[in-house]
Amino acid sequence: MKINSARQAWHDCNYNPAPGQTSDVAELGVVVQKTERGPTANLAIHGALAGHIQSAIARLHSQLRAFGNAMYAAEPTDDDREEAEEAVFNLACSWVERMTASKRHRASYVAKGVFRRYRYMHQGGQSASVDPLIKPEVFRAWLDGEYNIKLASVAWGRDWEPFVQLCFNACHDIDARALSPIGNVIYKMKEAA
Repeated sequence: MKINSARQAWHDCNYNPAPGQTSDVAELGVVVQKTERGPTANLAIHGALAGHIQSAIARLHSQLRAFGNAMYAAEPTDDDREEAEEAVFNLACSWVERMTASKRHRASYVAKGVFRRYRYMHQGGQSASVDPLIKPEVFRAWLDGEYNIKLASVAWGRDWEPFVQLCFNACHDIDARALSPIGNVIYKMKEAA
C-alpha cells in the first residue's frame, strides 16, 4: 500500500492483495510470475498501514464516514451515497435563510446532482476530472432525465446557481473534515518512518 494521499489511502485500506501479489498485479487481473522466492512481508506491511487508516475512518462521525466511503471506498454502498447526499443537502440548506417547501423538495435533488458531480470531479483522488455538467442547461437536462425534476431556466442565476454553489461548498467542507483525520494519520506514519 503506497500512501500518496488521504483519498488514495481511504480507497486502498480495504483492499487486501492475495499473498504473492502486489496491488499493481491485482489491478491488472493477472498474476505475473516472478523470479523472487519465498514469502515477503508486503502483505503484513499493507495490513498494518491499512489498519491505521481503517481505525481513523472508524472514529469519524457517521456522516463524514459515509461521505468518505461514497467518495473513495473501493466498493461504496447506496446507503453511504444516500447519507452523503443528505449531509450535503442539510449543510447547504443551513446556509440558506429560507426556502419554500416546493423549492426545498427540488433542492434536495439538486444536492444529489451536485454530489455526483463533485464525486466525478474528484474520482481517483487527483481532483483533475472536468465537471461534465458545468453548463446549467446540461445539469437541468440531467436532473430531468435522472430524477424527473424540472428546473426553470428563467432566472437560473438568481434561483438555482447560488444553491448549486452552496452544495459544492458543502461537499468541499465535508470532504475536508472527512479527510483531515486520515491526513493526520498519514503525517504521523511518515514522521515515524
